[in-house]
Amino acid sequence: MDLIVRRGNLPDGRQAIDIGIKDGRIAAVEPALKATAAREIDATGCLVSPPFVDAHFHMDATLSVGYPRYNRSGTLLEGIKLWGEMKPHLTYEWFVDRALEYCDWAVARGLLAIRSHVDTCDPQLIGAQAMVEVRKKVQDYVDLQLVAFPQDGYLRSPVGVANLAKALDMGMEVVGGIPHFERTMAEGDESVRLLCELAAKRGLRVDLHCDETDDPHSRHIEKLAAETVRLGLQGRVTGSHLTSMHSIDNYYASKLIPLIAEAKIHVVANPTANLLLMGRHDTYPKRRGMTRVPELMAAGVNVSFGEDSAMDPWGPLNGGDMLDAAYMGAHIGQMAGHDQLTLCYNAVTENAARALGLQGYGLNVGCHGDLVVMQAGSVSEAIRLRPPRLFVVRRGKVIAESAKLESKLTLGGRPPSTDFSRKTKPPKALAGGG
Repeated sequence: MDLIVRRGNLPDGRQAIDIGIKDGRIAAVEPALKATAAREIDATGCLVSPPFVDAHFHMDATLSVGYPRYNRSGTLLEGIKLWGEMKPHLTYEWFVDRALEYCDWAVARGLLAIRSHVDTCDPQLIGAQAMVEVRKKVQDYVDLQLVAFPQDGYLRSPVGVANLAKALDMGMEVVGGIPHFERTMAEGDESVRLLCELAAKRGLRVDLHCDETDDPHSRHIEKLAAETVRLGLQGRVTGSHLTSMHSIDNYYASKLIPLIAEAKIHVVANPTANLLLMGRHDTYPKRRGMTRVPELMAAGVNVSFGEDSAMDPWGPLNGGDMLDAAYMGAHIGQMAGHDQLTLCYNAVTENAARALGLQGYGLNVGCHGDLVVMQAGSVSEAIRLRPPRLFVVRRGKVIAESAKLESKLTLGGRPPSTDFSRKTKPPKALAGGG
């Protein structure tokens, strides 16, 4: 073997498991692996996970907070206005430098696959060209998937239609859109039809910013589901945000969710961004804004979480840690049950990988030798602590390392045990299951 990770805990609950990697692929997953390797990692008591995946991000805007000024209201619309002010002054080198810095942050946190929406409404497409170059530069350590995204509206922008086609010709893999930002509901639906037809013609995936609004009458996801079925795009289409579903009535939701499931549409919620930007016109009670994650998951829909923004006009926070998205998703979606926390973890790992169509992802024999070793004993503990990523492995090679955290939170560097039966006895009233 080239690398063996010894005695790790896996996300599915198995403990003291060895993972052997040879020639960039996982060759063994078993207890007490009888083999040797050029390098071995002692992961005793640590969570060993497939890498994190961000299903929705905007890398062309990342690390731009404060340019040319700050978003004083913190609203989505001021963020869009700010981005419009910035675009004429942004250079190719500016885009590349910030994106590469963010990718370094991501790798240190075990984030090795990112789907980035890239604004294609700049007449010169400078940002699009830069992101294609960034994808090439980081290909050895990050799977960067690019969405051609007409930020100012596919039909609304004078260059929306032409520039999106040019961006796809550059090699972007996914057709993007923003139907709720078109001038009318009818034009929004028309953009959905045209974009899906374009994707079908080119054999590409679709990922639309869809109904990112508090308006319960914004129902472009319904049109997206219908077009997905009509064009045979099942499994290749993603509806991102879908925040209007937080405001629709339960009767309509009971119709809409089965349609989404029938069309096999992937859904991406962005917990930090949705909570930060939605409900801004509310007094009290205030809406949380995130789409109906538990209900969609219960219906069999593949739901992922994205970070969306990192220090850009739409959000001054975040920094490449998908456990932040899982943590916030659990709170906003009221998913505190033990099994629900695992679902939140899956939303930033295997579910997101499925939405991106990643091949060879996971911890099974034959998968790519990509994994993360964390200073936490379980999935729920990882979400609670957002702990150090001790080792980040890509194709069997360690590409990032961190020292163990020495604090009371981790009992002197050891992940706290989650087996409380060894430490305490239940109250007498509960003993024996009473």
